[in-house]
Amino acid sequence: MKDFEQTIATELQTLNQFIRRDLDSGVSLINTVGEYIISAGGKRIRPLLTVLCGKALGNTSNLLYKMAAMIEYIHTATLLHDDVVDESGLRRGRETANAVFGNAASVLVGDFIYTRAFQMMVESDSLRVLKIMADATNVISEGEVLQLMNIGRSDLTSQEYFAVIESKTAKLFEAGARTAAIISGASEAEENALALYAIYLGTAFQIVDDILDYSSSAEEMGKNVGDDLLEGKVTLPLIHILHGENDESRHLIRDAIKHPKDADVNKVIEVVKASGALDYCRNKAQEYVNKAQQELTKLNQNEYIDLLNTIVQQSIERIK
Repeated sequence: MKDFEQTIATELQTLNQFIRRDLDSGVSLINTVGEYIISAGGKRIRPLLTVLCGKALGNTSNLLYKMAAMIEYIHTATLLHDDVVDESGLRRGRETANAVFGNAASVLVGDFIYTRAFQMMVESDSLRVLKIMADATNVISEGEVLQLMNIGRSDLTSQEYFAVIESKTAKLFEAGARTAAIISGASEAEENALALYAIYLGTAFQIVDDILDYSSSAEEMGKNVGDDLLEGKVTLPLIHILHGENDESRHLIRDAIKHPKDADVNKVIEVVKASGALDYCRNKAQEYVNKAQQELTKLNQNEYIDLLNTIVQQSIERIK
């Protein structure tokens, strides 16, 4: 574990250097807002995944870090826009950029970071990378709209929930893995194994995030507990209850979804914990972890494959 932490710390340090270097703009407000959100840190799971996938294939080039930073930029831009749409006030343990600088600055700087990412991906000199990233960002946008359409829907199915995850979350994980594979000269089989690994990891990661919204604390999550509910988002723990047999619990959850601002968040959390929904979701996340690890067995084993295995296992160990 110590070797894992040391290796990851070294990779993150290099990643952060590339992320900060390419953000630079001649417009001071862009630098101020961009530095504010980037300096907040975060898990950097997406760019780290990109780097480790490339290194697992023997790539140690600066281009790999450049593409990883590009992936983080896409993610950062979506966070800036998400927080405006969701009217969020807390992320990563501090005020959101829109709370500090206003909605207009957050949206416009998000646009800058998004377009800077496209400038960076051109440096790959790969039409396949450009196509994968263009398709991915389009699908991510569709996922954002799907999630918006699903707000307040107490009839949401698990299939619809997973469709949003696949578009909004897992797609960028996949794009990062495929980009790393392409610039590393991977075979089709290697690329597909890493892509599926990334999809399954991204799915498990999102399910765990949705569990933590009902089982963690603001200090641990870096955002307010119950934010998903207050924003009208219907995630897997609630879907499990809504399709269960407890009439009283179903009625309480439906009412909370219909009137989220008036909901007793503590009561909803209590019902979610007592219902077995979190155990159900954890088992679902574990299924995706197992699938991700299975994909890694198709690749030549090395220390970076071991790190990818550790990352996917740790994704579910965030649940206490």
